[in-house]
Amino acid sequence: MQRWRSLDEMPVEWGRCVLTIGVFDGVHRGHAQLISRAVKSAAVRGVPSVLMTFDPHPLEVVRPGSHPAQLFTLTRRAELVEELGIDVFVVMPFTHDFMKLTPEQYVQQLLVDKLHVAEVVVGDNFTFGSKAAGTVDTMREFGARFGFDVDGVQLLGEHAVTFSSTYIRACLSAGDITAAAEALGRPHRIEGVVVHGDGRGKGLGFPTANVAPTMHAAIPADGVYAGWFTDLEEPDAPRRMAAISVGTNPTFEDGRNRTVEPHILDFDGDLYEKRVAVDFVEQLRGMRKFESIDDLAQAIGRDMDQARKVLTAADV
Repeated sequence: MQRWRSLDEMPVEWGRCVLTIGVFDGVHRGHAQLISRAVKSAAVRGVPSVLMTFDPHPLEVVRPGSHPAQLFTLTRRAELVEELGIDVFVVMPFTHDFMKLTPEQYVQQLLVDKLHVAEVVVGDNFTFGSKAAGTVDTMREFGARFGFDVDGVQLLGEHAVTFSSTYIRACLSAGDITAAAEALGRPHRIEGVVVHGDGRGKGLGFPTANVAPTMHAAIPADGVYAGWFTDLEEPDAPRRMAAISVGTNPTFEDGRNRTVEPHILDFDGDLYEKRVAVDFVEQLRGMRKFESIDDLAQAIGRDMDQARKVLTAADV
């Protein structure tokens, strides 16, 4: 798959394509449906499938400081859409100038003059252009004028719930990672770098990897979770079972900073400064303050046993 950091990187000789557009944060099941439609249509037409996303998140430019929690990094999004069959992953810098494009300028300058689209595949709630004035119906009008088709896809959902990044963030904030995983089509993942912490876990006999997540990462609610830990810097590194603590360690009076600390089962190695991934599978319990350090140590032991049971069953 080709990856372009902007449309300026596209080849000089470029034919037509099938394009799908959106932030695609999480590349959830609704996104996968759009991507599948674009990939299949491109195959029928014999042209490349192109996915265009944006960086930074549009809300950060429209309302500075309002960047929503990020489900996946751009790198992870690119990996996932490649698995779904996309030929070209292009990141459009979302700037103030870009934000001011009228719907017609948006279509003519990007879709027609640059990408030469044969078809555009978007969700039926898609909007574009200055003040989100363009809709799917608007896009169809431009398609009739400029000679491309538009496929407005009904949003995917189940049990009266529409799958969306907003919905998934709400699930994570509530600690409902099972519902989040159902909408994502996979466990929620946090990526980051292992940094030095307070060393309390090691002192209790349960050393943890203190993961500093990437900026704006969507972190689940405080609690203890069963999940998988992967060293992203080791080729073909196995995923390892982990009991993951998220929160401020309320048993300790000076606990202030919210941390993500996986205890990796059956592992003893140096992970400092490594880029890693943590996948959340099931919440084991909420975060609580214990009366003594011994009570905390016993609870951690139970968490590890429960995490092993959950993950062994999930891996079958």
